[in-house]
Order: sequence, then structure tokens, then C-alpha cells
Amino acid sequence: MSKWLDLHDKIIIVTGGASGIGAEIAKNLTANGATVIVGDLNPTPEVLSYAAKAIAADTTDRESVTNLVAETVATFGRVDGLVNNAGVNRPRLLVDHFGQNSDYEATEADFDFITSVNQKGPFLCAQAVVREFLKTGGGVIVNISSEAGVEGSAGQSLYSATKAALNGFTRSWAKELGGHGIRVVGVAPGINKRTNMNNDANYAALAYTRGLDPNYIDDDYTGSIPLGRVGEHQELADLVSYLLSDHSTYITGTTINITGGKSR
Repeated sequence: MSKWLDLHDKIIIVTGGASGIGAEIAKNLTANGATVIVGDLNPTPEVLSYAAKAIAADTTDRESVTNLVAETVATFGRVDGLVNNAGVNRPRLLVDHFGQNSDYEATEADFDFITSVNQKGPFLCAQAVVREFLKTGGGVIVNISSEAGVEGSAGQSLYSATKAALNGFTRSWAKELGGHGIRVVGVAPGINKRTNMNNDANYAALAYTRGLDPNYIDDDYTGSIPLGRVGEHQELADLVSYLLSDHSTYITGTTINITGGKSR
């Protein structure tokens, strides 16, 4: 991992930074000099090998989020950036038109769970962090969205809807807060290397919703991704580090696709 940006004066919170893409983002930011605070439901001791501080935080709970930001400010004096990365998915059909397994039909519980983490969580985190940004004269929020929020995704309508909402937050907050020196940018990954969220159970569920064998895994992307391969977590993390840096000070209110050419 090479250092290509200087983020030594940045205090940045990364939610969901104990695993998967969030962990890679946190490592990348640290490698580029940032002071990184990982807020995660279950931070492990390993987190402290790539972050300055790990704080147990439930992003769906206002008190927990308030504590995350307050503890960050108490320890480091301020906060300069937030990466709204924590997210979940449960592939589900609106209606099980295959009639084979109603477990893969969306329920109200599925809706509430996905919406709470993917939409309410970023709202609570952004609100708490912006209160601090207003005291210090600016800051940056990076919302980790998905190509599904732009393109839609069969079998993932609940997930897609929350990511579309996140894109709406990005545009709206940028317009509200630009005059206060606050930038808000979205990043929409496409198909990437597998993470905890894209586990075997979710792959099986997604396959069912698309009428495929639950054991089916498509690893040939030459027909769907112009670059012919999935994305590396490092490539996504590089983009996030850039957006949090002073090299991107005129970028706000937009969601950037990083999909190997797959999405518009």
C-alpha cells in the first residue's frame, strides 16, 4: 500500500470499519496519515493495528452515535471526516413468484432491518458529525452507496431503495451545508471481492431471487463488466481517501460510480 495523499491533519470516523470494505478504507486512510476512529458494532482487538481508536457503536441508536462522536472529540479535539460505511443486505423478492421458498420474500422485519442500518444509521451519524463540523468550520462526509441505488437490482429492492435514499441524502446535504465549508460525496461500488455482507447465505438468497441454483456463483464478468473483473477493495479505498483529502475540495453533492464501467 503506497502513500499517495497526505492526510496527517485529518481526524476521520469510519463506521463498520472492523471488517470488509470498511476495514480496507480505514487501513488506507491510516496509511495516508489520517487519524482513524473505527465505530463498529463489534470492534475486535485487530482494529487497533490499523486505527487509532476503536469504539463500540450501533449506528441505528442515537445515544450510541452521540457517544461515538463525543468520545472522538474528547480524545482528538475535533472530527474532520466521516465515512458512512456500515451497511447490511438481505436479498429478497417483493413476492415469491417462484413459489418455492417464501423465506426469500421480503417481510416487514427485513424492511425495518435494512432501512434502519442503511438509511437511518447514516442520517444519525451525519447529524452528529455535522454539529461538530459547524464548530470547526467544515468537514467531509463520504457515503458508501451502491450501483444498486442508481440502477436498481432484481432481488434486492429493499437494499437498492436504501442506497437510492443515501444518494438523495448526499445531494441534499451538499446543498444545505456547502455554505458552511462542508462537502458530502457518495461512492457507489459495483461488484467487488466478497465481504462479510456478501456471504454464502446472501449469495444463495440472491441466486434464488433470480431463478438460479442457490449454489450458483458467477465468476465470469467479461460480459457484464467492461474491465472484465470485479473491483478490489483497495481501489475503492483509494477513491475514498482522495475524496477526504484536500485534492478534492471542489467535489460535492455527487455520487461517483466505481464499477469497472458496468454502471452509468
